[in-house]
Amino acid sequence: MASAVQDSRPGYGQLLRTPGAWTFLLPGFLARQPFAMLTIGIVLLVEHTTGSYGTAGAVSATTGVAMALFAPQSGKLADRFGQRAVLLPGVLVHAAGVSALIALALAHAPLWALLAVAVPTGASTPQVGPMVRARWASRLGGSPLMPTAAAFESVTDEFTFVVGPVLATALCTGVHPAAGLIAEAALTLAGGLLFASQRRSQPPVHRTHAGGAPPVSALSVPGVRVLIVAFLGIGCVFGGMQVTLTAFTQDIGRPGINGVLYGIFAAGNMLAGVACGAIAWKVGPRRRLLVAYGLLALATTPLWAVTAVPLLGAVGLVVGLCIAPALITGYTLVESLVPAGARTEAFTWLTGSVALGQAAAATAAGQLADRYAPSTGFLVPLAGTVLALTVLLALRAHLLPRSTGRIVTPATGDASADDGLRAATCDGPSEGGAERGVGHRTTATVD
Repeated sequence: MASAVQDSRPGYGQLLRTPGAWTFLLPGFLARQPFAMLTIGIVLLVEHTTGSYGTAGAVSATTGVAMALFAPQSGKLADRFGQRAVLLPGVLVHAAGVSALIALALAHAPLWALLAVAVPTGASTPQVGPMVRARWASRLGGSPLMPTAAAFESVTDEFTFVVGPVLATALCTGVHPAAGLIAEAALTLAGGLLFASQRRSQPPVHRTHAGGAPPVSALSVPGVRVLIVAFLGIGCVFGGMQVTLTAFTQDIGRPGINGVLYGIFAAGNMLAGVACGAIAWKVGPRRRLLVAYGLLALATTPLWAVTAVPLLGAVGLVVGLCIAPALITGYTLVESLVPAGARTEAFTWLTGSVALGQAAAATAAGQLADRYAPSTGFLVPLAGTVLALTVLLALRAHLLPRSTGRIVTPATGDASADDGLRAATCDGPSEGGAERGVGHRTTATVD
């Protein structure tokens, strides 16, 4: 039976036929839309009321940093007390925070007041994406469908970041400057409450481990700390590309082409994400991550030297194609590296690290573009990915899942070599699975 599962080609159709999947996918899709509407909605409203992009950027950045710093705590609480217990008060606080921010902005309140409200607004942003990933991990366990689920979620996230900003911008410019944030608060409240009501699909609560020990923090897992660095580098690509493409197109007098170029970059990400979920991988996730990240660093190398718009679009497409495999494989590794009781927290750490990398890269790229040529901002994605790749290569041993059932291979007598085969819990499970730690040998993947 196990070999039949391993030989089958996992695909999106099989994934979406997972019992109970649609009960959390549809509410989760609705609830995660506001995630991409918040920062752009703040920028458009605050700039309208203050006339300053600097003020608008400061309020938006404060919200993003607060979200990145508090998201892991939200994930930890969700693992310990259940997703519903965190979502219900969270969406209420967030809706109240957004409402207060709207009122203060329209009343032309001072910057300190806007910043004070931006902190709880960002901190209470519901982490629906990580919660959906945790539900997939809970349902699929060590199934070969886990990489497909990670790819599906990556594509969904990318689609959200295409639709959300467009919707917020259309509402702010076509209806009222506050309409984007009003829609964000309403969608958060409705989608969050609907998602929280799906109790059957939420992962079990893990208040203690066996023997009564308190649950482990995801941050105590060395592999998670390595992945956080990797995701910071990916965030540098997003932030650096956004700012530098804007500066570059304005410098050449074609600001309207910015959306097209970034759309090509995002399309590459989505296409690669779809392909990653349709492939039955024979190579272990650790090796896939190292190869994908190396290609990503290589793809960002020529960006700063490109001056022709068509060529920049082509290079941007290649960069987008390289992001999805690294991002998806990083999320896939969480299932085998992190105990079930800390996975939501782990996913939120990774999501938050992308946001932090994006904010830092946007700032650095903007400074470079202002002080030097606009294209020098493209050095930020290159620097971020090269530094992260160096860390990945140096600490790659931490990306091997630890198993209580380690097997000494007869040829080498090296137990750690067989740990690589334990990566099959992501791509092809042994019957024992990651949770039980039974050391069945499988040749479904090669790390």
